[in-house]
Amino acid sequence: MSAAYDVVPFSDLLHKPAVTAGRLDQVRALRLRRRDAGDLALMRVEQLDAEGAVVDFTARLLASVVRRFGTTALSEVLPDAVPWVTFLPDDDVELFIGELVDVAQGAAALENLAPLATLLTQWRHTAEIHADPALLNLVAREPEGDLGPVPEPSGGEE
Repeated sequence: MSAAYDVVPFSDLLHKPAVTAGRLDQVRALRLRRRDAGDLALMRVEQLDAEGAVVDFTARLLASVVRRFGTTALSEVLPDAVPWVTFLPDDDVELFIGELVDVAQGAAALENLAPLATLLTQWRHTAEIHADPALLNLVAREPEGDLGPVPEPSGGEE
């Protein structure tokens, strides 16, 4: 295979479906560019299944490493995968790893990576705040910033 994916107009699939689908012999997937909507992806089911198996394996491996060696082993290599983690306080790194393992396993089980992508984005934004002292001060300042724990609601639904 020469490339991960090619970008083609969605109309190519509509007007020349066999030719367009035949391009999957040279690439892993096709990105179908649409004018008035989000792009779509076209790939072989075998490729989709293989990627799902890799995600499931990776999530299970990640969980096993943490269970067997603790979070320290993962926290030492995590900056190689997500360099922004260096800006997180140590306690937040521990929380991130715990959430990462749980969400990765859950996302793999559901075959839906959106929760994992969301988690990574949220933690990256947290690291961005910690990397900027002025922004951290603004966010942490009371009363405009963090107001502390939220009390549990009283009573039930009415």
